[in-house]
Amino acid sequence: MAEILLVEDDADIAFAVNAGLTRAGYTAHRARTLAQAKAAFDAPRPDLILLDYNLPDGPGDDFCRWVKARADTPVIFFTVRDEEADIVRGLDLGADDYIVKPFSLAILLSRVAAVLRRAAPGHTADGWLHCGALALDPAATKVYREGREIALTAQEYRLFAVLMENKNQTLTRARLLEKLWDADGNFVSDNTLTVTMKRLREKLGRPSYIQTLRGIGYRLEEPV
Repeated sequence: MAEILLVEDDADIAFAVNAGLTRAGYTAHRARTLAQAKAAFDAPRPDLILLDYNLPDGPGDDFCRWVKARADTPVIFFTVRDEEADIVRGLDLGADDYIVKPFSLAILLSRVAAVLRRAAPGHTADGWLHCGALALDPAATKVYREGREIALTAQEYRLFAVLMENKNQTLTRARLLEKLWDADGNFVSDNTLTVTMKRLREKLGRPSYIQTLRGIGYRLEEPV
């Protein structure tokens, strides 16, 4: 089962989360500070990190940045900081999810399972990416719904490919704009992203798997 590094200085919260993770079958290791978290990162390297924002020796975003510079290990922030700017900053740093305290343990465990699922390789044996009735063939740069090809522009395809590669993960508008910077290095505006997303949704048809998180960004969700 997955190894999870829990970085939390509050003893009561850490105890409850650790117990829940253990009951769910995960192996959890706790770090109380950034220094302890860095020391524990390779002993052994965790499959996922649950990270508090406010720690005794510094902000959690410093550790998230440190981790993402070294590995693709998924990070979930869980914190009392519920301002939109904090959530956007965490996601822009590369965090895979963001949970605001207080939270339901059941929801936390569901988020952990979802992040671990998408951290596993999403490609099938033929290299295709799938989300419900949608399929993307990276080699041929083609997109299909229920086996029928959907004609996309180059920019619509790039946007959809980014969403598929990060299925079930919230992507901020800033991160999407970075990904959509065109091949010639031309700037892609925020308005261009909005228009491209609208056209992409229309072409993909219904039900739409692309969810809008107002003020934050978008998420391509696998249907339940």
